[in-house]
Amino acid sequence: MEVVSPKDYSITSSPFSSPNIGVLLKIKVITWSQETGLPVSTRVRVKDKMFNLHKFPLTSKSGYFKKRLNDTNEVELPQTFPGGPETFEMIALFIYGSSTLIDPFNVAALRCAAEFLEMTEDYCSSNLCERFDLYLNQVVLQNWDDTLIALRRCKMLLPWSEDLLIVSRCIESLAFMACMEILDPERRRDTPVITLEELASQAWSCEIMKDIVSQELWMKDLIALPFDFFKRVVGSLRRQGMKEKYVSPIIVFYANKWLLYKKTHQFCESSCEKTWEDVDMNSKARTSEILQGIVDLLPMSDKASKVIPVGFYFALLSKSLEFGLRSDTKAMLQNQITSLLHFAQVDDFLIPESGKDSMSSSMELGTMESIILAYVASNAYVNHTPEASNYRVAELWDAYLSKVAVDQDMGPKRFMELIEKVPPSYRQNHYQLYRAINNFLKIHPGMSQDEKGAVCKHLDCQKLSQEACIEAVQNEMMPLRLIVQALFVQQINTHKAFKDCSDSFRYANCGELSGSLSSSKCPYSTSQNLGESPCTDSRPLSFFLKKKDILMQNSEYSTAEYESTSFRIQNLEQELMSLKKSLQLQNNVTQSEAGKLIKTEKMKQCGLETRSISKRRNPIGQATCCMSSVNFASQRKYASRLLKIFRRITLFGSRKLKRKP
Repeated sequence: MEVVSPKDYSITSSPFSSPNIGVLLKIKVITWSQETGLPVSTRVRVKDKMFNLHKFPLTSKSGYFKKRLNDTNEVELPQTFPGGPETFEMIALFIYGSSTLIDPFNVAALRCAAEFLEMTEDYCSSNLCERFDLYLNQVVLQNWDDTLIALRRCKMLLPWSEDLLIVSRCIESLAFMACMEILDPERRRDTPVITLEELASQAWSCEIMKDIVSQELWMKDLIALPFDFFKRVVGSLRRQGMKEKYVSPIIVFYANKWLLYKKTHQFCESSCEKTWEDVDMNSKARTSEILQGIVDLLPMSDKASKVIPVGFYFALLSKSLEFGLRSDTKAMLQNQITSLLHFAQVDDFLIPESGKDSMSSSMELGTMESIILAYVASNAYVNHTPEASNYRVAELWDAYLSKVAVDQDMGPKRFMELIEKVPPSYRQNHYQLYRAINNFLKIHPGMSQDEKGAVCKHLDCQKLSQEACIEAVQNEMMPLRLIVQALFVQQINTHKAFKDCSDSFRYANCGELSGSLSSSKCPYSTSQNLGESPCTDSRPLSFFLKKKDILMQNSEYSTAEYESTSFRIQNLEQELMSLKKSLQLQNNVTQSEAGKLIKTEKMKQCGLETRSISKRRNPIGQATCCMSSVNFASQRKYASRLLKIFRRITLFGSRKLKRKP
């Protein structure tokens, strides 16, 4: 970023063409000496520059020189003189009777210097103080660009510009003209003023904000101001009655430029000259101060839901964690995010940076946990909360877990804790949860079957789509219990699809018959109930034909997916066969060891009773039972039953392929 250095920066510099003030001053001094016959008698030093002038013109128009030149002929102005040598040169030219060239670039400095030198009406009529005030009020403050120029120059003239109310007058004038831009009484605008209502439900993007603000030049001018002036402009806009939907975007654009946008020096390509604020922006302390001020300016209420995107609050929260803002500021942002969480996108969430520390113990993940817990707690005692909002939040949280599950340092227990942050009733669809678990299992390939089963216990295959169930069956990372459950769910869906297909064919045929026969030949067509006979359905035949085509397409898709999963089923059969052989071997070893032991008759009866109770509690062939919780005999019978089920599925698929037209 190109910044003007203090040596090259002049408070009175103007792009307008003007004569050399130093040459004009020398000519005026020589002319005065020739006309009066008085030599130069006074020397005035301003910083490192010396001015040789006459005593009478100085004392006649300046109360400051009248007090200082009583006993001496040399005066040195202090280092805090407003405007420096350039401004005093123009003041001296006016003292000698020349018309001073005033413009928006130097009027603030000239007014402050005239006040310092006490050039008021008490010493001369139409003195500089009155002249510059008239120019400010009647010329500068009536134009948007001139007011901006004068306000930027006031930054280097503090506290004189503040004491003389130049800053306040400029700020009030800018706020008034901005309100007029919104109201547009002269109908000069072709398009309405931009707001952020359309972006409230979209992911936060600094580039989009940059493109939007470039359409409004007056907003672009305001966000180029130093923050001390900017926050006062915002306060004046609200005092003068501007609606919040127009005020809040200005704050968002300012924060996007100075805090969130990484390439700040390219944000405002055609802006005015850089001020000292650009230098302060590079310091961490200044950035923290601006961040705290932005948070204080933002509306924290229900009105913000349609005014400011929730992604913007997430971006500010991320910056607050980076710069270590006060805890109350972080809590304020978290509360606002909690109330708008269902409008967020997963890209808005705080993602821990990989490579630094463990994601499971990062501040970003801890903050997200606090937000989710606050959302669940706020909706626990509220009955009117829409279920769609809860479904949305659960889906966002599961998608977020897919991104943080790639942490190799995260253990199964910690991952299950993150899953349980959202109640099961919030999850209408388990697809995102399946993705998160799949990513976690890929990063941790050495997990045991028990650990995999514990992680996957939160996953319900009945809340997965058919494609997701097929993918789960083909996924080698998933535990056997989940695969079996997915197979049964897929089988139930397949049976249901064929049943619907056959029913549609029967309805269509009945519809054709009922359309070709008269009512006298179908005596039961009107007497039967609609629920008892499909032939009395009042829907047209085209409805059933369309339904038939859709179901036939689904059946063809199911056939292709069945062929793709056949290889996986064969592998499962081989695994079950090996499991059966190992169980038989273990059973033989157990029986041989049991023959060597001498047990009493009472213990045998107790063992028989225990086995009978276990059989009654765990019936053979139940698909949802845990295979490790039954004895070896029941495991062997259970494996045999699973083999029979897989063979039936294979036969069912082969018959289906044969019946395919």
